[in-house]
Amino acid sequence: MSHDPTPLPYTDTKPVGAADFYLAINATFRFIHNQLGRSGLHAYWTAMGTSYFAPVSRRWQSGGLAAIADYWRAFFAAEPQAEVRVEQEDDRVRLTVHRCPAIHHLREHQREIVPYFCQHCYFIGEAMARPAGFSLRVEGGNGACRQTFLRPSPTTPPQELSLIEEVRC
Repeated sequence: MSHDPTPLPYTDTKPVGAADFYLAINATFRFIHNQLGRSGLHAYWTAMGTSYFAPVSRRWQSGGLAAIADYWRAFFAAEPQAEVRVEQEDDRVRLTVHRCPAIHHLREHQREIVPYFCQHCYFIGEAMARPAGFSLRVEGGNGACRQTFLRPSPTTPPQELSLIEEVRC
C-alpha cells in the first residue's frame, strides 16, 4: 500500500479524466513528428518523462515497487474506460493493459491514430523509471500491451522498439 495520501502527484476534482485529452495528444504527437521527425518525438517524450513526471520518479525512488504499483493503479482508475491489471511481484511491477483507454477513445471517435502512438508509453515510462533506479520493458500495443517495471541488471536486454506494435486503424 502507498505511504502517500495519493499516489498521483497532482490533484483533480473529477474522479475520471476527460477522454478528449487523447485527441489532443494524438494531434500533438503527429505535429511534433512532422516538425522534428521520429528522433525529435522520442526526445520530447523522454523530456516529458524526465521533467513533468519528476515528482512521480521521486516517489518511486523512495517507495520502490509498491509506489510504482500504487501510481499505476491510481492512474488507470482515473482513465476513462481503461481495463488494466497491475500486479506487484517480488522483483517487478507488471501492467497488463487489456484495453488502452487512449486507443479505445481515438478509435471510438474515428480518428487517424499515429502508428507509433504506443511508443510514448515506453519513452515516457523509461524516463520516469530511470531516476528511481528502475527500467521499463513494453511488449504489444495497438490497444493492448504488457509493461514491466524492474530493476535493470547487466543481463537486462535493451527495449526493442519492434516489440511495440504500431497502431492499425
